[in-house]
Amino acid sequence: MSDGLLLVHAFPLDARMWERQRFGATTIAPDLPGFGMAASAGPTMTMALAAERCLQAADDAGLERFVVCGLSMGGYVTFELWRRARDRIAGLVLANTRAGADTPEAAAGRRDLAERLRREGNVLAENPPPLLAEDAPEELQQRVKGWVADQSAEAIAAASLGMAERVDSTADLGGIDVPTLVITADGDRLIASDLTTPMADRIPGARLEVLPGVGHLTNVEAPDRFTALLREHVTTCGIPL
Repeated sequence: MSDGLLLVHAFPLDARMWERQRFGATTIAPDLPGFGMAASAGPTMTMALAAERCLQAADDAGLERFVVCGLSMGGYVTFELWRRARDRIAGLVLANTRAGADTPEAAAGRRDLAERLRREGNVLAENPPPLLAEDAPEELQQRVKGWVADQSAEAIAAASLGMAERVDSTADLGGIDVPTLVITADGDRLIASDLTTPMADRIPGARLEVLPGVGHLTNVEAPDRFTALLREHVTTCGIPL
């Protein structure tokens, strides 16, 4: 068994979003259930099911301990991993995510989206959520749009329902005792930086980085800066790359 890095992708994408952050054989980036090449986990992809998929991927790769880097929905899965397997986690990177659960209104919106997806197909293919900054290059916008279009309507619906029922992880923040990096961006239109930054205050010893001029997918829109921060943090956690 060895140590490594586990990358957990955002909604509604797959592991291709991590193409610039793969450091070698000890970096794993599984597709979550239903996304990319992964089999569905059923009508609702809970964060628990997603965490199980990540742990299975780590076991398959022979990773005993790992740093977990989760972005957006991947952050929600990261909190579930912390609750389930904290003894295997050497460090955390929480990027463009939040600890709190959905408000009743937000959860209802996710359920409405799931119903529409199952009724009309992948409606996000032509109208994806604002994953990038408003002035992101057209080529990048089209690439991300293509990733969204490649996902099945059923997978997106199942994940939307899973996020709607996720638990509030705020109470877990104070007990995180591994090196933690919190990343956000001043142009994030999905999870505003003022929802992400408080986590750094509540996690003991956490480091906060705010990336300027980019949106929600910080690792895609600012890959050099994000990758440098990630590499530095993994090294700080004592994990060789």
